[in-house]
Amino acid sequence: MLSQIHIPQRIESMSRTVNPRSKAAQLSALACLLIVLLSSAPLLAKETVQIGGTGTAIGVMKLLGAAYEKKNPGVQIEVLPSMGTPGGIKAALDGAIGLAVAGRSLNGEESKAGALGVEVARTPFIFVTDEKNPAHSLTAQELVNIYSLKTTNWPNGSSVRLVLRPARETSSTILKAISPEMEQDMAIALAKEGMVFAATDQDSAEAVAKMPGSLGASTLTQVLTEKLPVKVLAFNGLTPSVRGLADGSYALFKPIILVTTARTTAAARQFAAFVSSAEGRAILENSGNFTGPFK
Repeated sequence: MLSQIHIPQRIESMSRTVNPRSKAAQLSALACLLIVLLSSAPLLAKETVQIGGTGTAIGVMKLLGAAYEKKNPGVQIEVLPSMGTPGGIKAALDGAIGLAVAGRSLNGEESKAGALGVEVARTPFIFVTDEKNPAHSLTAQELVNIYSLKTTNWPNGSSVRLVLRPARETSSTILKAISPEMEQDMAIALAKEGMVFAATDQDSAEAVAKMPGSLGASTLTQVLTEKLPVKVLAFNGLTPSVRGLADGSYALFKPIILVTTARTTAAARQFAAFVSSAEGRAILENSGNFTGPFK
């Protein structure tokens, strides 16, 4: 180990093996010794910033992290598997991770505990099915009929197989807000025995991709960044897009909110600043996100 080497003794010992009249030989020996010593020293550890929260943002955060690491080789951005918005915020408040990513606005308890949220993007909230399903679109009324279990088949006669999320999860909240009817019908679907439930955004995407006739909710940024093998359905005649969010023609979206706390490190705050920079916004926009201005 480097700490066990007494450098003066080593230099003196090596200097005795060379011609004392040859300064070139002495310098050469000293250079060799320094090379050996430096190669024995441990590499400097990178500072790691851990990011966790909504599964929606995992893919785009990895892209942002990779871009940031290229500009800041002394920092490693580690994006953790989905722990959900509540889990990410709690972990940030506890100091277990450097930065949380939320898919909804902070609630009163989270704000009171010291969490601060900054909305950096919005991604279209979309409906997806398996790639082999011949269906291409869905209307709000058709959605209501499916969730009320009045419609149980696709137009080609195949069974509709809903992939649900827990009642208090953000995706379920967005669905309920589509209409008063939808809120009532969500309760019917959630109470039905034998329904398929997914705990995370990634679990939901996997279930949709594998089940023939599936129908689930996702986001455009997740589909694009994770290259999901699913079919994105048009909703009310509109194809989900960043442009649609920008001009207001497509109304359904999920926010991407960076959450900091009093325990957030300087390195994590610097990464958060990068996400909001021109370069970070460009990565977000190219990954299925609208970066504002928000109305």
